[in-house]
Amino acid sequence: MPEALVIGAGQSGGPLAGALARAGWSVTLVEREHVGGTCVNEGCTPTKTMIASAHAAHVARHSAALGVHAGTVRVDLGQIVDRVQGIVGSFREGSEAGIVQAGVQLVYGSARFTGVREVEVALNGGGTRQLRADSVFINAGARPRMPEVPGLADVGAMTSREILHLRDLPTHLLILGGGYISLEFAQLFARLGSRVTVIDTGPRLLPHEDEDVAASLRQALEAEGVGFVLGAQLARAERSGEEVTLHLTGQDASQDGGRTLCGSHLLVAVGRIPNTETLNVQATGAALDKHGFIVVDDHLQAAEGVYALGDIKGGPAFTHISYDDYRIVRDAVLHGQQRRVSERPAPYTLFTDPQLGRVGLDRQQAQKLDRPTRIYTLPMTSVARAIETGATAGLMRAVVDDQTDQLLGVTVLGPEGGEIMSALQLAMMGSLTATTLRNAVLAHPTLSESINNLFMGVPEVVQGKREAAG
Repeated sequence: MPEALVIGAGQSGGPLAGALARAGWSVTLVEREHVGGTCVNEGCTPTKTMIASAHAAHVARHSAALGVHAGTVRVDLGQIVDRVQGIVGSFREGSEAGIVQAGVQLVYGSARFTGVREVEVALNGGGTRQLRADSVFINAGARPRMPEVPGLADVGAMTSREILHLRDLPTHLLILGGGYISLEFAQLFARLGSRVTVIDTGPRLLPHEDEDVAASLRQALEAEGVGFVLGAQLARAERSGEEVTLHLTGQDASQDGGRTLCGSHLLVAVGRIPNTETLNVQATGAALDKHGFIVVDDHLQAAEGVYALGDIKGGPAFTHISYDDYRIVRDAVLHGQQRRVSERPAPYTLFTDPQLGRVGLDRQQAQKLDRPTRIYTLPMTSVARAIETGATAGLMRAVVDDQTDQLLGVTVLGPEGGEIMSALQLAMMGSLTATTLRNAVLAHPTLSESINNLFMGVPEVVQGKREAAG
């Protein structure tokens, strides 16, 4: 009977442990804290549950624009947190029950490699345990990064973990970092009733997105009261009583050497780091990159008989990518099927409102290609369903190969942008052309019907770097 050791019960480790056990393997799963990983415990599940509450508050406050007068809105953050943690607990318990029912031996503790496929586990209940296996699968995840800035460790700064347990609404929430996690929390707390200011080092938001897309999202957030200080560096932080003061330098921090921002709470959202520093993965023959992520090949193998899955290997840090890592490894180990990581798409959705859904190339990437493309753009102000529901911020965009008429990428910033993007991703997977989508009969009046209109517009033709150079 093959023996497997799985480290970490995230969205790769848990399903993989269960699949191997059901296939007849002897499986031990070591988990340091909670089954379900970041997604269930401190990521997707709790944040999107809180966003639903924030959305309800926003709709209630602005319903008069639709002729509905709801009256004074009162937000009970403690009740919201109780609901969030109830859902988190339910998901976690369900995942743990499924793992145990599959025949997996679940061990709670912190693992450290002592040999090629050998670990010592410091048990949460005390003592240690030695484990070894024929195959090892590492899904130990990543955690929020706290930068080394004078005073930051002493002001009670929160990460995306701690802020989920706040029971009193911040009067003024300062957010350090302007990435995807930051923007979701910014709008969430602004809608619940906090004043929110986002501070970021970059000259604009979301540099990996097209500039007009990022600008449109910023405009939508500013319309809801979110403030931005861009091009600013945090030099020092300090606390005085109930107030946090940030000392900033840089372009937007003023020309005279700096400025200060004061708030009641501080959220730090400046990226994540892998949980590798105590694992001693080098003992397996695996290597770490300069950021501490485990280096893997195109099949997720880090060393002979050792695999790394999910956030700990670097790359796109999304739940659906972690889950697909599980499927790639499962099919390779149990069925001899070899699928490459480099061959899969990496769609994602930012759950702001408007929602941002993206897969494949955008305009700025299309401009770097060596062949001509067509860029179709449709503002949400031209989408009937968006007008009817009063949600006209944003745009739709598609990149199309000018020779084959195939979609190369889609960006949708608008109501249910992730859902519309997913529909177009399915079209990409099925090799449907832009012409086919333009002429498709889609139900009226739906948001997806705007796909017709998107490809009926006059495209921007991008010649590509080779033609432009000539």
